[in-house]
Amino acid sequence: MLVILSTATSLNAAPNTVLKVTPKLASTASAISVAPKRSVPSVAEAEKFLKDAEARLDKLGIAAQRAVWVYETNITDDTETIAAQANEVALAAVGEIAIQARRYNDLALSVDNKRKLKLLQLSLSLSDDQDRADYTRLSAQMSGAYGKGKFCKTPGDESSCMNLGQLEAVLAKSRNPAEMKEAWLGWHQQASSYKDSYAQYVEVSNKGAREMGFADTGALWRSQYDMPADAFAAETERLWQQVKPLYDSLHQYVRLKLQQAYGKNEVPTEGPIPAHLFGNMWSQSWENLYPIVKPQGLSANLDISDTLKQKNIDAKGMTKFAEGFYTSLGMEALPASFYQRSQLTKPRDREVVCHASAWDVDGDQDVRIKMCINQTAEDFLVIHHELGHIYYDLAYRKQSSLFKGGANDGFHEAIGDTVALSVTPNYLNKLGLLSEVPDASQDIGVLMDRALQKVAFLPFAYLVDQWRWKVYSGQVKPQDYDKVWWELREKYQGVKRPAASNGDGFDAGAKYHVASDTPYSRYFLATILQFQLHRALCREAGYSGPLNRCSIYENKAAGKKFQAMLEMGTSRPWNEALNAVAGEDKLDATAMLDYFAPLKAWLDAQNKELVVK
Repeated sequence: MLVILSTATSLNAAPNTVLKVTPKLASTASAISVAPKRSVPSVAEAEKFLKDAEARLDKLGIAAQRAVWVYETNITDDTETIAAQANEVALAAVGEIAIQARRYNDLALSVDNKRKLKLLQLSLSLSDDQDRADYTRLSAQMSGAYGKGKFCKTPGDESSCMNLGQLEAVLAKSRNPAEMKEAWLGWHQQASSYKDSYAQYVEVSNKGAREMGFADTGALWRSQYDMPADAFAAETERLWQQVKPLYDSLHQYVRLKLQQAYGKNEVPTEGPIPAHLFGNMWSQSWENLYPIVKPQGLSANLDISDTLKQKNIDAKGMTKFAEGFYTSLGMEALPASFYQRSQLTKPRDREVVCHASAWDVDGDQDVRIKMCINQTAEDFLVIHHELGHIYYDLAYRKQSSLFKGGANDGFHEAIGDTVALSVTPNYLNKLGLLSEVPDASQDIGVLMDRALQKVAFLPFAYLVDQWRWKVYSGQVKPQDYDKVWWELREKYQGVKRPAASNGDGFDAGAKYHVASDTPYSRYFLATILQFQLHRALCREAGYSGPLNRCSIYENKAAGKKFQAMLEMGTSRPWNEALNAVAGEDKLDATAMLDYFAPLKAWLDAQNKELVVK
């Protein structure tokens, strides 16, 4: 099993999710047994090398996962140091193994062993001891700073300080633009404290990528999708162009409704909209705007937050509901240790990283989630998402170590979100969380709510790595971090900074996945992929109605096909895994367009009417 520095992570705080994060591996003093070098290595040598490498990485993976788990569930200087040291050892090992793997590239090996060699070489390699120490120290430092970040209205007065969760609540609930702006600026200003650390981290990371023959870390990331780096960049652009018209229609409708709520002085008729007005710290998910933009007379109320509180369904109870969805498909029950070892609620006695994440600690059955669950409809969906990671982990646990992972990182993100698409009014009614199933005439309201999560998220998911690819390639220097970040956000999202930057800001670092160096393209791919998988599984279940009304809950036929794909892990290229479920070998956003087709037609009609008014 590959060591995971920071686990699978949720999107945000929003459409949220965790995902299998980029492996950053550890090392031990013991070296892999490698036969003496000779001009032509043998197949037997290569097979032994792979066997020994997997055993070593298995052992290191367990140690590193546990060290990082302790750190993220109890943030102190000591646990930060322990996590950094564990990952420094890990990084040395993976780099050493990656370099050694090159020796066997030209051999006529089996398909599986060829793939294992390739996977081993898609990693950073830092041969210099100081570089490894700096890399892991800076990584732990940034994650810790983000987790402990606060905004204090009155410097030095602890009672005036607000953490990220509290600041997010202001953006979600307030309708006072000045109050929202203060919360937005307050959180973003704290990221400046680790801007220099990030710039240093980029330099060291690029050294590791170049040691493995990549131009920079961004090129390494783009090479992890069974296609050339440039081809991957072109593929993501193709997918974005498919969905852009749907986003543009939603953005225009939201602009017009925000104008009605706040006036044209706050919301311009043309150009980007101030970022603090979208109900989310990163304007990446707009579901908190639903009360403002909901279709009159067509708004089904699927917010089960009050019901969860009235029925006293706590964090464990909400998790049990999510587990029940997976078992209804024929999948296994979670191990008892899952509930014993997971962090489901925020402890009162220590600092923790509340950002939702899923953990596969030992590559077998020690699986956990780390989350601070609240009795909300949003967290109810997030739990379904996180358990998608867990059930993926459990499904491929019988694969060899190097194949214990998603077909690509977008798949790991998409699995739970595919299930979340089946959290329909009918499903909630079956659970007793919704008193009645709304009539089909209410679907525009339901689709609007989901579009505010899914469609709104797409351009943000696309641009985060667009920015990082530019940073890693050297096109963007530290003094221009904010300048280029906001150029991209205006271009793709149509949002702008609420106030001018001071020139030394690091607004990108106010996003967890930048501070933790978690690749973000996976979320863009996952958002597209989940609808493609949903359409295929609904077809397998024999469903033929509107795609947004389909739930595969309790359908064993769909579950069997789903499970077969999950069990493949990363043993085969991702397009083969997709083909196993969908009968398609190319990502296709038309499933997303099919799902939201009724809403798109409605939005276009509303935009014409509202502009006329």
